[in-house]
Amino acid sequence: MLTTAEALEAVLAATPAFSSEALAVVDATGRVLRQTIRAERDQPPFDRVMMDGIAFAWSDYENGQRKFPIQAMQAAGDEVLTLKSGHCIEIMTGAANPVNANCIVPVERIAVTDASAEIEDDYEVKEGSFIHPRGSDYAQGAHLLTPGKRISPFDIAIIASCGETEVKVATDPVIRVISTGNELVAAGQTIEPHQIRMSNGPAVVSLLESHGYQRSEHDHIVDDIDAMHDQLGQHLEQASVLIVSGGVSMGKADYVPQVLEDLGVDVVFHKISQRPGKPMWLGKGPNDQIVFALPGNPVSALVCCRQYVIPALSKASGEPESPPEFAALASSVSFKPALTCFQPVKLVSNTAGQLLAMPVKTNTSGDFASLSATDGYVELAKDQTDFPAGTPVILHRWNAG
Repeated sequence: MLTTAEALEAVLAATPAFSSEALAVVDATGRVLRQTIRAERDQPPFDRVMMDGIAFAWSDYENGQRKFPIQAMQAAGDEVLTLKSGHCIEIMTGAANPVNANCIVPVERIAVTDASAEIEDDYEVKEGSFIHPRGSDYAQGAHLLTPGKRISPFDIAIIASCGETEVKVATDPVIRVISTGNELVAAGQTIEPHQIRMSNGPAVVSLLESHGYQRSEHDHIVDDIDAMHDQLGQHLEQASVLIVSGGVSMGKADYVPQVLEDLGVDVVFHKISQRPGKPMWLGKGPNDQIVFALPGNPVSALVCCRQYVIPALSKASGEPESPPEFAALASSVSFKPALTCFQPVKLVSNTAGQLLAMPVKTNTSGDFASLSATDGYVELAKDQTDFPAGTPVILHRWNAG
C-alpha cells in the first residue's frame, strides 16, 4: 500500500491542469486567477487630501500667518485649483491637493468668519499633514495580483481599480459525484427499515462548493454492473472529474474498480496506508479525466475528499501549494495500527495564543454525525503509537480560508 504522502503525490501527478476562460470581473469572486493584474495608474493617482478642512502653503504658516482668506472650494472629483499666495482653499476628503498647497488643517481646528479661515492657537500644524502622496501605495505597472490567487472581494476591488472589465481565470471543472449502493435512499423518498439515507454525495458536493468548486452534480447508481457501466460511462463523457463513493472495497458487490477499468479508466493506485479511508482508488480516464473512488463510509469519504480531491483540484486550478498548518494536541491520543491516523478535531486556543486540536471521538467510520462538532482533522504518523498532549501535529481544516 502507498503511504499517505505517496498517495497525495500520485494524485497530484495524475491530475491535469484545467483550462482558462475570461469572466466579467463581477462574476470572478472565488475563481482562481490566471493572469497578472498590473496597476493602471499610480495609487493614489494624485496627492490625495485625507481630511475635510483647508489647504494652504506651509511657507505662509511658517512666516507667521494664521488667518487665511478663502480663495475657493474644491471637492473630490473637481479639477485641481492653483492656490494663490497667502490664501487657503476649502478642501474635501478625497480631493486632489491644490497646486502650491502642501498642508491640510482639519475643519474641526479652524474657525471661519468673514470669508477667512483661522487656525486654532493651540493646534500644531505639520508640513505635509493629511496628504496621501501620489504613488505611495503603489506605482503604475506594479504587479498587484499574480496567477494562482483565489479571487476575494478585496481582489475584485483591486482588479476594478486597474480598469479591467474581464479577467482570466481557471475554468471551473465539471465534476460528477456518484453515490453507489442498493441501500441508499434519497431524502424525501420512502425508506425501509433495512435502508439508509443518502448522505455522502450531498456532503461531498457541499465540501467541494466550500472550496470554490461550483459545477458539481450528484447521481445515485445501484449495485448493478449493467447500470454502473451505463451511468458511469455517461458521466465519464460529460465530466472532467469523477468522484465515486462506495463499491470500492473487496466485497462481492464492490463493482466500481472493475467497471471503471472496463470503461477504459487506468488504475493509478488502490488502497492507502491510512485510517479512515484505506480502500481509496484512483484512476485516469480515456480522455484524461481524473477518477476518484472513495470508500462508502461517510467519515472515510469526507476525509479522502478533503485529503486528496481538494488538493488535486487546487493544483489543477493553478493555486500554489499551501504550507502545512500545525496545531498542538489538546489531549493525548493512542492509535495502535501501523497506519496513518486522520483524527477529527475541534480547534480551541489557550491564553498563550496557542492553537490546540481537541480530539473528537467517532464511534466508527460511519459516524458522520460527530463530524459536525469538528473543524478538521489532524495527521498522526503511522510509525508512532502514543501521542501525548502538546504534540505538534499537521492540521487539515475542512473548509477553505
